[in-house]
Amino acid sequence: MKYTMGSPPPHRLLLLLLAVAAVLHRSAAAAEGVIRLPSGRACAAPADPAAYDRPVIGIVSHPGDGAGGRVSNGTAASYIAASYVKFVESAGARVVPLIYNEPEERLLEKLSLVNGVLFTGGWVKSGPYFETIKKVFQYVLDKNDAGIPFPLFAQCLGFELVTMIVSKDNNILESFSATNQASTLQFPNYSSLEGSVFERFDPDLIKKLSTSCLVMQNHKYGISPKTLRENVALSSFFKILTTSPDENGEVYVSTVQANKYPITCTQWHPEKAIFEFGKQMIPHSEEAVQVTQNFANYFISQARKSQNRPPADKVLDNLIYNYSPTFIGKKSKSFDVVYIFS
Repeated sequence: MKYTMGSPPPHRLLLLLLAVAAVLHRSAAAAEGVIRLPSGRACAAPADPAAYDRPVIGIVSHPGDGAGGRVSNGTAASYIAASYVKFVESAGARVVPLIYNEPEERLLEKLSLVNGVLFTGGWVKSGPYFETIKKVFQYVLDKNDAGIPFPLFAQCLGFELVTMIVSKDNNILESFSATNQASTLQFPNYSSLEGSVFERFDPDLIKKLSTSCLVMQNHKYGISPKTLRENVALSSFFKILTTSPDENGEVYVSTVQANKYPITCTQWHPEKAIFEFGKQMIPHSEEAVQVTQNFANYFISQARKSQNRPPADKVLDNLIYNYSPTFIGKKSKSFDVVYIFS
């Protein structure tokens, strides 16, 4: 090839020709509907082999059917709102239902298959349901005391029941007007957020939480900061992360974390922002969704630390996928879809 003044040097011309060929090659592949991936080695093993990437969460069912009103605690039926299941799944975990009125040996068998537990909202504070919650709570404590990470997330009623259990006072709860209310979260002590669920939140989102109504409250009872701090059992077990005002401006504790255990409790409902649409007051903004996702990711990140590796076949036999969800949105404003156990 003859090189003349003004034309590209041979090596640059070669590079140009190669580039054109590559473009033509990609165009031909695209026309064929073929995506050509770059060659290379297969993906390596997970960076942290100690982290469990198939965690399973046990959710305790609540008496009733989730739709037909407040069924008595003696009924055989119980339910789990599908929003709790999706909340867990959204962070990469699966669910085993812990049906509250099954025999104790069956409950323990299922607990041996999970890497953490969730207590849902509801209204029953006595009878067989409360007794089951106490047994599961003690199981959580025993596992962690034995050096086996086993997280618990308790919300709304679940938080109230844990408060009663830890304080050993079934009358410790106080009345608040926070039914069907979106609210802010106030942070009394930002230094206490270190190591908590809120540590992974963007600072701007923390600020937005304290000024905008991004979380959903739906409760008539709770505990005031004063009562929690003055109760020796509660104040030594929990640290207060957030408070919230009810419709009358009365302040209650809205988020706590245990000092020595992977236990987090909220009076509010993080799952509703993404998965429930029956109530107009439920926040569905992008920031509200971020709050829910951060919370789910934190809870499941704790479950990933679990050392429990249950047999895959037993897990499959007990997953909630063995039950069919029921749409009850026309009958209930609390839930869109539930799993009913009878």
